[in-house]
Amino acid sequence: MSFFSTSMATNKLAQWISRLTVSLVIATSVNVSWANELLADQSNPYHMIKEVAGITFKRFADEQQAIQANPNLLKNIVREELMPYVNYKYSAFKVIGKHLKKTTDAERRAFVPVFKEYLVTSYAQVFTLYDNQEVEFAPARDFSGKKIVAVNTIVVMPGRDNIDVSFKVRKNKKTQKWAAYDMVAEGVSLLDSKQAELGSIIRQKGLPYVTQMLKKKSERDIVFKNSNKSTAAKSSVDALKKG
Repeated sequence: MSFFSTSMATNKLAQWISRLTVSLVIATSVNVSWANELLADQSNPYHMIKEVAGITFKRFADEQQAIQANPNLLKNIVREELMPYVNYKYSAFKVIGKHLKKTTDAERRAFVPVFKEYLVTSYAQVFTLYDNQEVEFAPARDFSGKKIVAVNTIVVMPGRDNIDVSFKVRKNKKTQKWAAYDMVAEGVSLLDSKQAELGSIIRQKGLPYVTQMLKKKSERDIVFKNSNKSTAAKSSVDALKKG
């Protein structure tokens, strides 16, 4: 899939995709276990991001043998451990953007769950790139009175430049719980890139067309690459770009 029309933006986004999931799954020292079905603390956006990373990585490690035999199990992990803390509905509406008023309620209702599954498949594919990278979390800041905060992290890449990744987290007015809705690496936003990619298609062919397009992409099998990590990352990104 192509996120931008320019090669420079595409290259930046390609780097972003692989870095994003790395930062999501890297373990921090979190004393939680998915087996105990503990929920991350959504009252604090900084704690939530750390806990979700720890829970997800723990399960990824525990099920590594089964995942190697059936890579599609990664989709289950993403659905069960990551997506409960992602406001995918808000993200989906942001992607529709200025075309929102031109869509019907039925079209939006059909789009949201498909967009969720599309994210599941995209994240699960990049999960295959995990290679024990470390992540440093920036100190938490006072978020009292805030509706949106950015949880900043640094992905430590031995022998290469470190990567800045930021998670945008939004507070739900009704539940008072925090959930991630956008992720930015090296200045490249997932939502902005998806708006750029899908906006023109929505305008020209309508939201139902995009819904069906993403549905097909979300049904792709997850595949491990047998090459080295840098080549694997590029191949996985290329596959995602091509859809």
